[in-house]
Amino acid sequence: MAYRSRLAPIARRVSTPGLLRAALASNSGPAVLRCVSNTPMRRFQDSAPRRGNFTTDSYPEIKRDPRFSQITAEHVAYFRDLLGKDSALVDGVTANVSSDDMEPYNGDWMRKYRGHCKLVLKPASTGEVSKILKYCNDNMLAVVPQGGNTGLVGGSVPVFDEIVISTSRMNQIRSFDEVSGVLVVDAGVVLEIADQFLAEKGYLFPLDLGAKGSCHIGGNVATNAGGLRLLRYGSLHGNVLGLQAVLPNGTIVDDLCTLRKNNTGYDLKQLFIGGEGTIGMITAVSIQCPQRGKAVNVAFLGADSFEKIQLAFREAKSQLSEILSAFELMDSYSQDMVHRVRQNKRPLDSEHPFYCLIETTGSNSEHDAEKLEKFLEDVMSKDIIANGVLAQDETQIKSLWSQREGITECVGHFGGTYKYDVSIPLKDLYRLVDDTRERIEAAGLKGDTEEFPVVEVVGYGHMGDCNLHLNVAVRRYDKRVEEVLEPFVYEWIGKINGSISAEHGIGIAKKKYLGFSRNDTMIDLMKQVKKLYDPNGIMNPYKYI
Repeated sequence: MAYRSRLAPIARRVSTPGLLRAALASNSGPAVLRCVSNTPMRRFQDSAPRRGNFTTDSYPEIKRDPRFSQITAEHVAYFRDLLGKDSALVDGVTANVSSDDMEPYNGDWMRKYRGHCKLVLKPASTGEVSKILKYCNDNMLAVVPQGGNTGLVGGSVPVFDEIVISTSRMNQIRSFDEVSGVLVVDAGVVLEIADQFLAEKGYLFPLDLGAKGSCHIGGNVATNAGGLRLLRYGSLHGNVLGLQAVLPNGTIVDDLCTLRKNNTGYDLKQLFIGGEGTIGMITAVSIQCPQRGKAVNVAFLGADSFEKIQLAFREAKSQLSEILSAFELMDSYSQDMVHRVRQNKRPLDSEHPFYCLIETTGSNSEHDAEKLEKFLEDVMSKDIIANGVLAQDETQIKSLWSQREGITECVGHFGGTYKYDVSIPLKDLYRLVDDTRERIEAAGLKGDTEEFPVVEVVGYGHMGDCNLHLNVAVRRYDKRVEEVLEPFVYEWIGKINGSISAEHGIGIAKKKYLGFSRNDTMIDLMKQVKKLYDPNGIMNPYKYI
C-alpha cells in the first residue's frame, strides 16, 4: 500500500506494521527524560552579549512616578542588616558595582527591555520578603519581583530604578507526597530541578518550557506560563492547589493548601496566578503533579497545507486520545531558520510547508504502539500527512524535540525578535502569519542583506491550545518594523475575538493593547483589584494595567 512505502524509508526501520509495533514496543523501558541543557537566555548571553536600549528610551511616554522615593544609603543599610550578608544583595547605590554585575537583573534575554535598577535584594524566606515589602511600602520604594528573568514581555525587569527582589535564594523543595503527587516548593526553585526531582519519584511537573533550565516556578505561576504540556495536563490555574504570597504591606497570604478540593469561599490564589507580581509576591507554591508515563513516543510529520495539519490534529485527538501529550505546529520558515543557524541534518528527507511534532505518553507500551501505528497508517493512507519519522530511542526523541524547542534560539540569532504570543481560533491560526509576512514585505523591510531589518516572519506554537507564536526575526530593533506590526497584530486579533496574550503575559509590551482582548468593564475591575491590594502602586509599576 502507498502509505507503507512512504513511511518505510522515512522511519528507516519500518516496512510492515509488525515491525512498527516491535520498534515502538522497544520504548518500554524507563521514562524518557527530555532534558534541555541550556535555556535561550543563557545561550543568547553567551553568544551575543550586546545590551539593549533602555526601556525609558524605547517608551519615552512612560514617566517615573513622582510618588516613589529615591533609594538612599539609609535604605541600603536597613536591607543589609535584615538580610545579614553581603551576598544577599547587589548594591549599586553605596558601592561601586560593575554594570556587568547589575545587567542580568536590569535586562531581559531578548535585549529589548532594560532598566536602571541599582539595588537587588535576595531574601531567603517568606518572612524576609514580608519585612522587605513592608519597609518599601512604608517608604514608597517601588519593587519588581524577579525569578529566572526568562520573560518575553518586559514584566520581570525594572523600568526606572525599582528595587529588584530576586527569588534566587528561595530555592528549597519543601515536601512531596508520593501518594497524592502534591509538590510544595519555594518560588525560586528552577523548573528543571523540580522536574528532575519528580522524575526520581516517578512523577513529572505539569509544565514544560524551553527555558526550564533557568525559569523559576514562582515566575511561572506569576505569569501563568503554558508551555508544551498544557494539552495533556491543563493550565496552572487548575494545577496550583495553593500558594504563599506577600502583599505590599507585608501581610503574608498563607494559602499553601495541598488539597484538590477546597470549596470554602473565594479562591483568592487565582488573583496571583498570572498577576505578574502586581498585587503581591509569590514565595511558595503547592502543585498537583501527574505520574510520569513509562512509554514515550515522538513523531515528526510533514504536511502540504495548514488545512491538513488541522485534519491531523483532529485525527490525533480522536485516535490517540488519552495518550496524546503534545501536538506542536511549525511552519517551514521556522524549520529553515533552525537549519540555517545550526547547519544540522533535517529530520525528513523532503521539505514541506508545515510540520507537526506529536508526543504520546502512557503506561502500556504495547497499547500505545498499536494506537500510534494505526494513527500513522490512517493519516498517511488518507494523504493527510506526506512524510514523517518516528524516534527510536531517547537520543532521537531529544533530537526531534530540539527542532521545536530550538526555534526561539535560532530566530533570535540574527539580532532580536518581535514576539507575539496569541490565542486564535484554530481555523484562523496561521492566517495571521501570512498576513503579517505580506505586510512586512509590502513595506520593503524584509531582505537578505544588512540594509533590511527583517530576516524572516515565522509561525509555530501549541496547536492543541490554539496558541500561536508569531515571531519576526530581525537584525536590529527598528521603529519602522514596530509601526508596521503594532497595532496591526492586536487589531487583527481583536477582530476575531482572540487573545493578545496566550501564555507570556502582559508586562510592558502589551499593556496599552489590553483593550483588544478585555472590555472596559473587565479592565476597570482589574484596576480595582490592583488598587485594593496595592494602594501605593509599588508592586511592579508601569506594567500590566
